[in-house]
Amino acid sequence: MFQVEEKSEEQILALAASGDEEAFAWLYQKYINRIYNYVYFRTGSAADAEDLTAKVFMRAMKHIRNYRDLGLPFSAWLYRIAHNLVANWHRDNGRRKEIPLDDALPLPILGKHPESEVVRREETEKLLRILRKLPPERQQLIILKFVDQLSNAEIGEIMGKSEGAIKSLYHRTLLSLREEYERYFDDEHSKLTN
Repeated sequence: MFQVEEKSEEQILALAASGDEEAFAWLYQKYINRIYNYVYFRTGSAADAEDLTAKVFMRAMKHIRNYRDLGLPFSAWLYRIAHNLVANWHRDNGRRKEIPLDDALPLPILGKHPESEVVRREETEKLLRILRKLPPERQQLIILKFVDQLSNAEIGEIMGKSEGAIKSLYHRTLLSLREEYERYFDDEHSKLTN
């Protein structure tokens, strides 16, 4: 019988690599939401995110016997698989999709005023449009930092960069996001005043 509480993740990985299906199921449960969120924010489609996330774990299951601990977390290996599948998806589709309103993340109603919820949803949609304009590497950084809430060191491991390079990229990304956000609102203000 598989007892998770008695094993480290490294031990569970070793069991999964030796063909233990329960160990792989534990890894799947631990990482499914993080990988799905990453793929969803990169594709903008719930259906495509579900398909690609399933492919990530199918590939991982197929190749887990070849997995070797090289000092990186297992999640870095999963994110690399996800990154490659998303890159192929974008290449095959030849477009960047915006999240259709039907696929937008449901946001909880925070107050009693429906108009505040409408404003919040509009702000979220604007921010997602701005994020979609970023280069893929910067989108990946923002997703790993704010959606998955990973540290710079963890992001560096996943993206194959030093922690210093991630800090620099993060700083440049935030500056360009601020510029794009201000430009977007300047354009919106111009439309309203003309």
